[in-house]
Amino acid sequence: MWRVELHAHTRYSPDSLLELEEFLEACQRRGLDRVAVTDHNTIEGALRLKEKAPEWIIIGEEIRTREGEVLAYFIEREIPKGLPLLETIERIREQGGVVALPHPCDRARGSAVGRRTAEAILPLVDAVEVFNARCLFPGDNACAAALAARFGKPGFSGSDAHTAWELGRAWTALPPFEDAEGFRQALQHARPTRRLSPPWVHLLSTWAKWRRRLS
Repeated sequence: MWRVELHAHTRYSPDSLLELEEFLEACQRRGLDRVAVTDHNTIEGALRLKEKAPEWIIIGEEIRTREGEVLAYFIEREIPKGLPLLETIERIREQGGVVALPHPCDRARGSAVGRRTAEAILPLVDAVEVFNARCLFPGDNACAAALAARFGKPGFSGSDAHTAWELGRAWTALPPFEDAEGFRQALQHARPTRRLSPPWVHLLSTWAKWRRRLS
């Protein structure tokens, strides 16, 4: 089984200052076999990292739709933010990508789709992030796991890393895969790990936003 990080950000996200070389070095130290780069509303960082480590990096994107965030994996073209959720999913599918819901029940994040929207959209997604290391309330991860079980969707863990220290805190064990379809099949055998990050990591993201504004 591979150790796979399925939710991670670089400096190409507005709330992260993590440089690409530092990102790769941290992933190597953590012993990760594959890493999905899921910056907010852009694939630029993922594309640059793919050039540096083509066998290691999965091109992803965390897309802010009108109804909340959705994760895309194995895409080749950036999907713009602000579209309806259904249209965003259609655009991911057009590229042959894999669709997942990140932290769907997180009460502390206005970007989460929420339980009601998740229930409506789950038949159209491939997987659910059942454990997000940045969730502040344990019940929110439990809610995500319950939704995945109820709809028969595979569940995975994500560190939601915005700093090098967070990378690999909540990885997912998966059978080896090479492409989107192989990844989709591997998710059926996912074994999520569960290790929370401390609440103060959110302060680092806030600091990253302010530092960008000041500069």
